[in-house]
Amino acid sequence: MSEATLLITAGSGPKECEYAAKGITHAYAREAKAAGLSAISLESNNAGSHMLRLSGSGLDTFLQSRVGTVKWIGQSPFRKNHKRKNWFVGVYRLPEPEALPELDPKDVTFTATRASGPGGQHVNKTNSAVRAVHGPSGTTVTAQEERSQYANKKLCLIKLAAIFAQSSDRQAADSERKIWTHHKGLERGNPVRVYKGETFRL
Repeated sequence: MSEATLLITAGSGPKECEYAAKGITHAYAREAKAAGLSAISLESNNAGSHMLRLSGSGLDTFLQSRVGTVKWIGQSPFRKNHKRKNWFVGVYRLPEPEALPELDPKDVTFTATRASGPGGQHVNKTNSAVRAVHGPSGTTVTAQEERSQYANKKLCLIKLAAIFAQSSDRQAADSERKIWTHHKGLERGNPVRVYKGETFRL
């Protein structure tokens, strides 16, 4: 079974792009489930960036038309008289944790914690959430999206990989890793997908 994590980001765009990034994340999750894929939205500390964990057969085909620049056509929800209607978001496939040599699982300390937030009785009664600390960098992440500690440990590694990939300054790295440092260069002329309106429909 194939797995991938998408970073859906507004880059340095305005709040409208942040709004679009959130809507497109929901649209991708909806489309993934319709295609028979598993889709889990991962918590992010950045309002303008979202992560979506996808898995299932046919994933590579699903991603072919979804990685790149995505355009949303819609009225600004923040500036009612704003004339601009086209907003752009970048969608990138993040490297898996094992692809990053600086992320050695042996350097990560995991601690089980009680999950918080919405989730009903399951969240309130179990310690399935996991807190992970990367010793060399001091970077800390948490995961509670899955129902088991094992699965949440894996999500913690994925979140750490996303942080490292985005903060990497090694411009000589392969092309798949260059894009994580800054997202200022979104290509606006050739979007891979176009969504419209508050419901984010194609």
